[in-house]
Amino acid sequence: MGGVTSSVAAKFAFFPPSPPSYGVVVADAAAGRLEMTEVPARENVEVRRLRTRRGTEIVAMYVKNPAASLTVLYSHGNAADLGQMFELFCELSKHLCVNLMGYDYSGYGQSSGKPSEQNTYADIEAAYRCLEASYGIHAEDVILYGQSVGSGPTLELATHLPNLRAIVLHSPILSGLRVMYPVKHTYWFDIYKNIDKIPLVQCPVLVIHGMADDVVDSSHGKQLWERCKEKYEPLWIKGGNHCNLELFPEFIRHLKKFISVIEKAPPARTASSENSVLRNPPSTSTDYLDHQRKSTDRREKPRPSTDRKDKGRNSTDRREKPRISTDKKEKSRKSFDVTDKARSCVDQQEKPRKSFDRFGGMIKSVNLCNIDCFRVPASQAEECKGRC
Repeated sequence: MGGVTSSVAAKFAFFPPSPPSYGVVVADAAAGRLEMTEVPARENVEVRRLRTRRGTEIVAMYVKNPAASLTVLYSHGNAADLGQMFELFCELSKHLCVNLMGYDYSGYGQSSGKPSEQNTYADIEAAYRCLEASYGIHAEDVILYGQSVGSGPTLELATHLPNLRAIVLHSPILSGLRVMYPVKHTYWFDIYKNIDKIPLVQCPVLVIHGMADDVVDSSHGKQLWERCKEKYEPLWIKGGNHCNLELFPEFIRHLKKFISVIEKAPPARTASSENSVLRNPPSTSTDYLDHQRKSTDRREKPRPSTDRKDKGRNSTDRREKPRISTDKKEKSRKSFDVTDKARSCVDQQEKPRKSFDRFGGMIKSVNLCNIDCFRVPASQAEECKGRC
């Protein structure tokens, strides 16, 4: 079932630039040093090929800032690759005083394989592992940055890193399906179910969204922010669209303020802190929760001393057991009703969208535009009509 979901999603959700905007060449064979072509040469930029657990090989770039104490792991949006994001990554590293790692998803840029939801999860995991293994950087010093579609792999990884320092969500999506339709419930075939994952995140979250976004409505960012456990002051940019937020002065000012606050705050450390939390990562965040429940169940031990005293009460206990079980069912129904009511009132804030065309064309005013996520290209729409 999951394979079908990924293949369907790949046809409608991913638009890697074709051809790629850059190339990768061997700069020093002896040292194994790689370089990107079609971009300015930078001494503080390292290029790597990383193998993922799903068998693809992705390209990543690491921008080093000697004065940095924190590292940003940046997941870019749709219809972009590292060549288009290169200058922005270098500028962010410089002005925010952070190290920055960016990577291309499978099937994007010079990365091998095909784009899919599960592949993007493996891609960001490989990038994080590289930070640990090659640069000695761990979750307590990492800020995950997810832009648009990149909010999906960002929140997936965040659910597996309890010691993560912070998260930035830039024009994020509630889920893939919710970009197109104002659905009230999460369906199995939906992808990037961020709305269900954000409550599991333990670290501070900054949300940035343009109020004039005609691709992903600002209600997506607002609802994600409302569901955060640790909310940081959000940035709603008046007049900001989906791919031009970097041009607004308040964008970099707010990010600087956020980085400064996060640097001063002590990193979160748990008793189970290890060098890597991803040694055997579960496939989904729900699996992770199930694993936690199992571990707590194992800790509970039988109490023989009290059980022996209660043997004489077996007859009365047997009569009362059905009542207890029904009471539990009633309580669970009530809790579900409460959550459904809360979710429905939030979902009602989303404005319905009449067609895919309402998302508009791709906005390329800044060459940093990564977007037009989940809009079906005209060629695919005609092909679909022919099949129907």
